[in-house]
Amino acid sequence: MTEIEIIAESPKDLLHQIKDVLGGHIIEKWNEYSLTFDNENAKGTIKYLPFDWGVNFLDFDITFYDEITLKIKASSFNPIRFIYNYNGDFKHRFGINNEEKLVEQFHSLIFTNKTGGYNYIHFPKDKKLEISIIQIIRKNFLKKRTTNASLLNKRLYEVFVDTDHDNRFSHYGALNLKMADYIKKMKKIKSKGMVKVLKIEALVYEILSLHIQRHNKFQRGVQLPTSLSKTELKLIRRLGNKIIKDPSFSYSLEHLSLESGLSQAKLQDGFKFLYTRTVTEFVRHIRLEAARDLMSNADLNVSQVVYSIGFTSRSYFSKIFKEKYDVTPNEYRKNVLNNLVTEESAA
Repeated sequence: MTEIEIIAESPKDLLHQIKDVLGGHIIEKWNEYSLTFDNENAKGTIKYLPFDWGVNFLDFDITFYDEITLKIKASSFNPIRFIYNYNGDFKHRFGINNEEKLVEQFHSLIFTNKTGGYNYIHFPKDKKLEISIIQIIRKNFLKKRTTNASLLNKRLYEVFVDTDHDNRFSHYGALNLKMADYIKKMKKIKSKGMVKVLKIEALVYEILSLHIQRHNKFQRGVQLPTSLSKTELKLIRRLGNKIIKDPSFSYSLEHLSLESGLSQAKLQDGFKFLYTRTVTEFVRHIRLEAARDLMSNADLNVSQVVYSIGFTSRSYFSKIFKEKYDVTPNEYRKNVLNNLVTEESAA
């Protein structure tokens, strides 16, 4: 096992101190710093991206060839860390504890330590790791005009306003597949330069809000549905992704139950937990979103859009589209075309 002591005065120091032990090389582009490995110690990348108001983002996409422990001292740089494990697993403990706690795939961890304390993050060898870490420097973040810490639940509020770092805190989150969808969106970003950075920043705040929402649910005692196992929830998420990719298929609760081997009651419980919608509501929502995208980007009239996404009645489609977006499909399409003409005239 290789132990790397991290005594950072700034978030960027972590990359340099890992590089000093494991090698690799660091490049910077558009204020995104990438530490890349392809040697006997590791293969992959650790990226660091700073934003305003004390928010920064670390992204691990890497395989270590030896067990690696980061021994991170809570120095003057002592943020709250919001970690999501998209792939693989790792263990965490505070220096005062001997017992490590496992963070599995699709699970999260929030932690911070007292000044002078140590945090241990233990990565396994020969496992593909995809781990996202949002770091919040509290003094800077609380100065942001839109930050209202009083809206946090009592426990997180105490953590955020502890700007002198007098307390340690950890929360090991339950399975969270919705967060995985945002990480997936981030990995699919094709833009470059400033546009890419802005898109990542927007998703970082979305993921941060999900961490906070999940902790709120934990404080209220809301747990995973007892009728469903983690494996079954993952299966339901795959069904949800299938519906997103092909909304035009004629899905039914009975068909999805037969395909998945899950009872209709379990499917409803799973969709309500993951998507806050019944199966029927989710299919309808995805079709309406797909219709709106087609009317915005494709050269199709409303009737063509209706039948291309699986609806059989234009009048029914118009009714539910108006209910959801407060505008009829024809009005929406007309607005899109008018905006397109305006943009071309200005060009």
